[in-house]
Amino acid sequence: MSFVHLHCHSEYSLLDGFSNLKQLVRRARELAMPAIALTDHGAMHGVIEFYTQAVEQGVKPIIGVEAYLAPRGMADRDPKLDKRSFHLLLLAENQTGYQNLLRIASAAQLQGFYYYPRIDHDFLAAHSAGLICTSGCMSAEAPRALQEGNLDEARRKLDWYYDVFGPERFFIELQHHNIKELLELNRQLIEIGGRYNARFVATNDVHYIHQADARLQDILLAIQTGCVLKDPNRMRMTDNSYYLRAPAEMQALFAEVPEAIRNTLLIAERCNVDLTSKGYHLPEFPVPPGHTAETYLRELCQAGLRRRYGARADEPAIRDRLEYELGVIVKMGFAAYFLIVSDLCREARAQGIWYTARGSAAGSMVAYVLDITLVEPVDHGLIFERFLNPGRISMPDIDLDFQDDRRHRMLEYCVRKYGDDKVAQIITFGTLGARAAIRDVGRVMDIPLPEVDRVAKTIPNIPGKPMTIAGALEDVIELRQIYDE
Repeated sequence: MSFVHLHCHSEYSLLDGFSNLKQLVRRARELAMPAIALTDHGAMHGVIEFYTQAVEQGVKPIIGVEAYLAPRGMADRDPKLDKRSFHLLLLAENQTGYQNLLRIASAAQLQGFYYYPRIDHDFLAAHSAGLICTSGCMSAEAPRALQEGNLDEARRKLDWYYDVFGPERFFIELQHHNIKELLELNRQLIEIGGRYNARFVATNDVHYIHQADARLQDILLAIQTGCVLKDPNRMRMTDNSYYLRAPAEMQALFAEVPEAIRNTLLIAERCNVDLTSKGYHLPEFPVPPGHTAETYLRELCQAGLRRRYGARADEPAIRDRLEYELGVIVKMGFAAYFLIVSDLCREARAQGIWYTARGSAAGSMVAYVLDITLVEPVDHGLIFERFLNPGRISMPDIDLDFQDDRRHRMLEYCVRKYGDDKVAQIITFGTLGARAAIRDVGRVMDIPLPEVDRVAKTIPNIPGKPMTIAGALEDVIELRQIYDE
């Protein structure tokens, strides 16, 4: 019998999880696991990358999150009453569940953030459809009540979860780590489960892939908390068991509760979320009566051609170029995209907001006559196909920069025109460069600064060509000599 890990943190549990997504999925495949879940702390940043990697490697992806539950309401922010949150494991059973996970993760960041991105019971109940929920780790509501000796409170909490999710979508979670209270907690959970005819599920609180990675994840925690490794009072994991354990290990640990192993496979079978791309989804752009997006784009381009080129507008080279570009744009189905971008630029001009377009879009005459770009492409010898190639089906990418102190006005305009469900900001993650990584690790290891500095400075700093530590060890003789010492 196999096993599926349903409680896994990746590097997107920032400075806490040490699991690279590609390597995590690869390890699950090596262990012959049919599926694996991603449940990062309070966020879903890694979901698309995880899904893509899992599908490519033939492992079923299960989408989840380990959410934070506010002790009172998600809007409450009393430092004495609301600083400490509860953990909660949620898995998407279907597309509805996935949509609700997105809403939960977004609301936790935008509305409930207080030390942690939090939701509350009311919000969870309103967005519980399509979700499978577990009782959580030791930091969850019912387990914490049991640890505090409050059996009645634990029952009240479990009653609530069963009322919201029902016995089909709520499982009591059991874990096995080197924590002395955990064995007693599992005993109590199994005992209290009889009250509900509960179904149990075994998990490992995975924070890294291999057991040998425990030391590296510990360094990551020290960087997060700003402590040195030798600090006896710093936050740390209890032992080195928070890795992707093999099915045989999990079966041995939970030999007395075999159904907890079987239920991981049951949950994996039930969780079916499809995130494959199904074409492009552009907001509907309102066009004047009697027009389609294609005809309206052509009308705007004809007017812009006269305005931009004046007497040259009838030159064959100019007209042929415009007709060619319009033909490609219409054939590829991107007329509405150009109307949307053109409208953004029109609004910016009307509001006196500076903007400019950059990148390969400067090669488009359509973009030029729509006042999206400022550079005339024909006289400058700019190539349209570098921007939009009919032989390569991909979305055109027009990068617009707006003045930073009024950029929010453009976002507000988009929300008013297209709806808040059509507008989003895209996060960019920065990663530590080789020099910064050496300095951070040296600091938490309490290595004297001059020594750390000596090593860090051997890493070449070449703009546009970031150097890895592994690459530097091969290319930089001085660093290799220090390493060999």
